[in-house]
This record gives sequence, C-alpha cells and structure tokens, in this order.
Amino acid sequence: MKNTLGGRIRALRKRNFMSQAELAGKIGVSASAVGMYEQDRRTPDNETLMEFCKIFGVTSDYLLGLTESYDYDVSDVLDDFTKKLSEQESLMFDGQPLTDEEKEQVFKAINYVARLAERLSTE
Repeated sequence: MKNTLGGRIRALRKRNFMSQAELAGKIGVSASAVGMYEQDRRTPDNETLMEFCKIFGVTSDYLLGLTESYDYDVSDVLDDFTKKLSEQESLMFDGQPLTDEEKEQVFKAINYVARLAERLSTE
C-alpha cells in the first residue's frame, strides 16, 4: 500500500510526526478525509494534492507514484524562485524595499547557488 497515493501520504505524515487531525488542519479538510485519502478510498482534488506537496516538500510526481524520488531538484526550485522574484514589481527584505542594484545581487546569488549545487551533484 506504500506505493499508492494514500500510502505515500500516510508515510509522509508519519515521517513528519503528524496526526491525521494535524494534517487535516493544515490542508483544510476533516481528519476523516485524510483517513480516506490514506486508505485510497477517496482521491484528493488538485488543490489538496498541491497542499500535500507544499506541506511535505515533495513533488506531485512522487505522490502520484510517477517517480520514486520525493526530493525536489534544486535547480528547478531556484528557477521557479527566480522567476517569481523577477515577476514582482517591488521586492522587500525585512520590510525595506530593495534597490535595482540589490535585486541584481540577489539574482546573482541565486545563480551562484545553482551553479554550486550543480557542481556538487556531479562530484
């Protein structure tokens, strides 16, 4: 049962030391709904599935059994983050607006981390 959607949700919940009620509170459903998801008696809608992904830090591919790896690819996460940042009209850090120069430094730092992660993964 561990390789089903429900089995994976249950395993991730337990790995994160959560009760069904705690998980239910985080995703906005009842504890019995979580139980039904875990027993594969009910399938979560797309929004709920994405909430599971966010809470557990896994991909939807992992939850759906399309991959055995539940880790995000760092380069994908950094690309998504950079894209979201670049789409913002104004950026702030600790409540202070960033200048264009500071924004550019943030993007350079993200790119540096991406290159570093890539190098580390090939060693």
